[in-house]
Amino acid sequence: MTDTPARLLHLLSLLQTPREWPGSELAERLSVSPRTIRRDIDRLRDLGYPVEATLGAVGGYRLVAGTAMPPLLLDDEEAVAIAVGLRAGAGHAIEGVEEASVRALAKLEQVLPARLRHRVSTLQNATIPLTRGDGATVAPATLTALAGAVTGREKLRFGYRAGDGAETKRLVEPYRLVSTGYRWYLVAYDLGRADWRTFRVDRVSDPLATGARFTPRELPADDAAQMLTRSTARSQPELDLDVSFEAPADFVTARLPAHLAPAATGPATCRLRARTADSVEWLALRLALVDAPFTVHGPEPLRAYVEGLAGRLAASVRG
Repeated sequence: MTDTPARLLHLLSLLQTPREWPGSELAERLSVSPRTIRRDIDRLRDLGYPVEATLGAVGGYRLVAGTAMPPLLLDDEEAVAIAVGLRAGAGHAIEGVEEASVRALAKLEQVLPARLRHRVSTLQNATIPLTRGDGATVAPATLTALAGAVTGREKLRFGYRAGDGAETKRLVEPYRLVSTGYRWYLVAYDLGRADWRTFRVDRVSDPLATGARFTPRELPADDAAQMLTRSTARSQPELDLDVSFEAPADFVTARLPAHLAPAATGPATCRLRARTADSVEWLALRLALVDAPFTVHGPEPLRAYVEGLAGRLAASVRG
């Protein structure tokens, strides 16, 4: 990389990942010599970025937390607002929040001074979010730990609870985090099973980056999202969804995930036909949140669940 400004930005992006980078690894990532890396580190220090170097066989460079962030031009209030917003979105998988937001959160919290990190935690702990109600929430600290291991190409240990409640310990090579809009998943190569796996992040506990580096394996799919789609299709049968709404198509579309897009059947009506691996429980809640009259034509398990849910809701307010 011969463009010095672009190289400095790339170097800074790597250093903002919460880990220590050996000079040789930085040189390999940026396709330059270790001497050039040393010069670039000095340039970043001149710009106000506190890069710390450690000596020895396992030494390297890292960005020191707890100092100002002059070139980012964020004041204290802006930094706290961004961190709280990212933590809220990342922690509860709000639709539209992508992996880039988690990486941004990991970088921002790495350089926040201690006084600001305390303010962020205080605000977060005082806030009760509106979630899906199925307990599938994710701690922001878990997401940032996974994102750091993905970016740093570090082997990762964690506890995992399967759908049947079985608890296991896993050692993996993390590949990518994927958001479906209402859940986070980790796509990784499971060293204990010698195969690729997808893990629901809300079932991950005590993630620990081991510090052991790895070279990413070739993914048996075009990308991580495609692999997740294949995995969920295998683990859960697909449903042929058929629902009509007494509302305009654009109104309904704005209130549903992108993979559930209705077609207009009139100026103020539309119909949703889709094949999906979503659960009937989640589908029932999403349909109710559209806030428009609707009729479930199929599948039968969804019709039965919606009918039962309606009865339970009605009974809860009688008398």
